[in-house]
Order: sequence, then C-alpha cells, then structure tokens
Amino acid sequence: MTTRQIIAATLVSLSSGAMAQTVYESKDKSGPVFSDMPSAGASAVQLQAPNVISMPAPAPVQTPTKQAPPAYRDFVILAPEGQGSVHSNTGAFDVKARLSPALRSSDRIAVSIDGSLLKKRFRSPNIHIADADWRSASDDESVAHSLQLVVVDAKGALLIESAPVNFYMHRATVSRRRR
Repeated sequence: MTTRQIIAATLVSLSSGAMAQTVYESKDKSGPVFSDMPSAGASAVQLQAPNVISMPAPAPVQTPTKQAPPAYRDFVILAPEGQGSVHSNTGAFDVKARLSPALRSSDRIAVSIDGSLLKKRFRSPNIHIADADWRSASDDESVAHSLQLVVVDAKGALLIESAPVNFYMHRATVSRRRR
C-alpha cells in the first residue's frame, strides 16, 4: 500500500461523513493533499468500499434466578464429647463442631450452656468459650452441664440446631484436712 493510499484511507476513516462525500487529491510541494473540497488541479479519488463485517446479535444474557442457599443438613458437636470431661479451673474451654454445608457468611452460631443462651454469636464451628461466658451462662456449682449449638440467620431465625451434649466440668480443688 502506498503512502498516498494510507493517507486517503486514514482521512476516510476519520471523517464521519466520508462515505457520502467525494475525496479529492491535489499536489503541492510536500506531496499529495487530500480534501473533501475540490480545488484547481484536484482529481477525485476512487476509494474501495470499506470492509464491513456483520456480527450476529449477541444472545441475551440470562440472569440467574436467585436461589435460596442450600439448607444445612448436619450439625454435630464433636468436643466436648457426650458424657466426657472438660478440665478447666476458669471455665474456659473449646467447642468443636461439624456443620454441613459450611457456615454461610451471613449466618452465625449461637451457644447454649445449661439452657442459657450466650449473647455472643460465632462465625465458626470451632468456638472458644471464655471464662466470662461460662460464668454468665452455667450453673457454676454443678459438675454436670449441657451444651447445644444453633445456627441462626442475620434476622435471628433458627436454621439448624445440634443435639445437646451433656458433659462434666472438673476443676482442681484443694482439700483441707483437719488435724
């Protein structure tokens, strides 16, 4: 392709109305000059038809319907074990549970100790019960305790609950002997 053809093609592509107008070429001391206005000594340039490709219309995008997330199927407390023992002088201990499917980001786990629901909600089935939580919820004088976990949504609605687990809390004591 010659320089003249490149310049003509560029002018044609840059001009919005070029397809409906004639392009004229004239010469000056620098070389060819292209214009849409005829001038003395200018000749009309025969341009090839532009190379146009017709594209098929894109298929409409199907927006997925918002489906409810899958329901929880399984929620089991793994630790402490049923009828097992927890050794803690402060009342702090760890709870491990299995939840299937995994906890959704908007849901939380609530903990019930001896029938009292803790105020704190947890984002994982691996939970640390702090000593302050233990004191606020448990029957501290008893050795036997119950633990239950529930999954609640953002509005507090119950989604699934574990079976309660009964366990024993053992604390070190110092006995005094009378002499």
